Amino acid sequence: MLEELKDAVWKANLELARSGLVILTFGNVSGIDRRRGLVAIKPSGVAYDALKADDIVLVDLDGKVVEGWLNPSSDTATHIELYRAFPRIGGVAHAHSPYATMFAQAGREIPCLGTTHADQFHGPVRVTRSPTEAEVADGYERNTGRIIVERVSGHFALENPAVLVAGHGPFAWGATPQEAVETSVVLEHVAKMAYGTLALAPDRPVLEPHIQDKHFRRKHGPNATYGQKKGERA
Repeated sequence: MLEELKDAVWKANLELARSGLVILTFGNVSGIDRRRGLVAIKPSGVAYDALKADDIVLVDLDGKVVEGWLNPSSDTATHIELYRAFPRIGGVAHAHSPYATMFAQAGREIPCLGTTHADQFHGPVRVTRSPTEAEVADGYERNTGRIIVERVSGHFALENPAVLVAGHGPFAWGATPQEAVETSVVLEHVAKMAYGTLALAPDRPVLEPHIQDKHFRRKHGPNATYGQKKGERA
């Protein structure tokens, strides 16, 4: 069932590992079939170099396994909350990439200090609050997703396609599982540049809003000018 989606999620998980954003069995990527209401996700604790497309687990939006013989990722409930809240996203990636995770552990958002950041994220990459003791004790993973939604709520999800979970690490998303991984790659890159910039110039102000907006809008939205239109040759 949903072999094409499972294959896309499998390849996206391998790309997450190839990009150096995860170690050992950390991290996961998922994708959703909106028509059927099913999520394909990496199984828990399976090494990336041993992962096969047939290992990808299908769950419904209540987290019940529909297909697969392995346990789904322990973060499955978090992914489901994001799919429920953001109907335009089709893939979610979670990593523990070092620089983005450093900002998450510090409880600091990643400010937009340059145009590389502005090309991908419309404003800062936000950081969530920490979960309460009650939220950890009962439904921790589900509540992690709800805390993300709480932080992103009011901001168009595809304009700010990532968040830092305080003390934990980054979650990123996109229209497809592959896009979610690409967002994770850019997120780590801009986190590293922000870390270095703030080390060199701790008082550096954020990039001027009109420049931020120009760089984001020329790559995203109906009037984007970046890249080639369909049918054009480079």
